[in-house]
Amino acid sequence: MDIQIYNRNLELTDRIREYVDKKVGKLERYLPEIEDVRMDLSATTARDQSRRMVAQCTIYAPRAVLRAEERAADIFAAIDAVVEKMTRQIERYKGRRFERRGLAEETMATETEAAEPEVERGRIVRVKEFPLHAITPEQAAEEMELLGHQFYIFLDAQDGRVAVVYKRNDGDYGVLKPVF
Repeated sequence: MDIQIYNRNLELTDRIREYVDKKVGKLERYLPEIEDVRMDLSATTARDQSRRMVAQCTIYAPRAVLRAEERAADIFAAIDAVVEKMTRQIERYKGRRFERRGLAEETMATETEAAEPEVERGRIVRVKEFPLHAITPEQAAEEMELLGHQFYIFLDAQDGRVAVVYKRNDGDYGVLKPVF
């Protein structure tokens, strides 16, 4: 497993590097086929001091990319939180992978085995409908900023397609356009 550590607005000390290696190394127990891990550590100027240190972890595994981000007042707390979140994502990923195998495992299980309690997954709690207006991606980015959202769905005035503008972690914007 290759661990790459990137830092922004934060001094990367040997202590931080060793801490990341130790914590991220434990993830290999849960998912041994991890190929690469990218850990991005940064200090932001957020108003809330308890969210100034950011740790983002990206794991590249065969046929999957897992990503998690956490914020905390201390970089070590942010690293702990992102590794804990990544552990839960790995468990979910492995669960989905085994669920896809389907009937083969169901036939092997006997009816006398005690059923494990089901873990409740996120559910849809609200559906919102809204009109789409034909605007440019730049106007959509302005609307998104005015609303304080992380993304904005709009009808692109240039090509008439539905698109999504979103704010990237580096402060720039991205546009997603589905292809049917």
